[in-house]
Amino acid sequence: MRQSHLIILLVLLAGGLLTVQGQQDPQYTQYMYNTQVVNPGYAGSRDALSFGLLLRSQWVGLEGSPQTGTFTIDSPLGFNENMGLGLSIVAEEIGPAVETNFTIDYSYRIQISDAGKLAFGLKAGMHLLDVDFTKLNIADANDPRFQNNIDNKFQPQIGAGVYYSTNKFYAGLSVPNFLNTKHFDEGSLANTTIESVPQENLHYFFITGYVFDINENLKLKPAFLGKVVGGSPLQADVSLNALINNKFTLGAAYRFSAAVSAMAGFQVSDGLFIGLGYDYQTTSLETYSDGSYELIFRFDVFKKPERVLTPRFF
Repeated sequence: MRQSHLIILLVLLAGGLLTVQGQQDPQYTQYMYNTQVVNPGYAGSRDALSFGLLLRSQWVGLEGSPQTGTFTIDSPLGFNENMGLGLSIVAEEIGPAVETNFTIDYSYRIQISDAGKLAFGLKAGMHLLDVDFTKLNIADANDPRFQNNIDNKFQPQIGAGVYYSTNKFYAGLSVPNFLNTKHFDEGSLANTTIESVPQENLHYFFITGYVFDINENLKLKPAFLGKVVGGSPLQADVSLNALINNKFTLGAAYRFSAAVSAMAGFQVSDGLFIGLGYDYQTTSLETYSDGSYELIFRFDVFKKPERVLTPRFF
């Protein structure tokens, strides 16, 4: 039903209008495969020219549900490998709304111990919003709030993060965007009863994980992601992934009070990894959808042969 577009738009996109905080930034379960989107300090940390693609279809079967794609590329800089540079592109469609982010990610790494490096990252770019209100089945065709489509609504984006890593451990803290992005101008809401302007609140991310070498054929990686957004409850994801024979990856995760998930991946070659993840909602939302899916591609061009012989599990 096209009417569901209106519900999703108001709850998820314009949560500020209704004093409801819904999903604002795209959500990922297999976030460890596009860490750069969350934390710019990750850029260049794989010591390779790295390409990543993650496609997420959320709440399959629910009309107008979020459809998200992320593409990343990053590498250490040739003249100074303490520096990393990357590009992140995130596109998400929710009902009649399409949001696109383009950011440049920069990091500078400092060797603070024999095994550990601390990276400071900056993210800068732009956010574009398009909303086609003609896709909605609006009860009152003359409602002034839905007369003018939103076309390429531009907002700048500036974020930062710190990321510490060794060959077995990582931890990061970041804010991908310090700017409160207003989706609508006050002027576009003139002569309406709307008293506030919906905006995206700051998102704070904390990630960490550790790789245990069980034996030469098995590695286990427990990991944690915590996300804090003003006006929303804390989101916490815990996961456990297993790397078998440096080829097969199997994993399970739990998002508190939201979903359980599973994933499987295969290292096709030294540089190419392909994976698939599935989320099962533990809330009543599962009644109206068939879960969520994520498709993962990662391709690395290694500059150092030892990185191929001992692949890092993050």
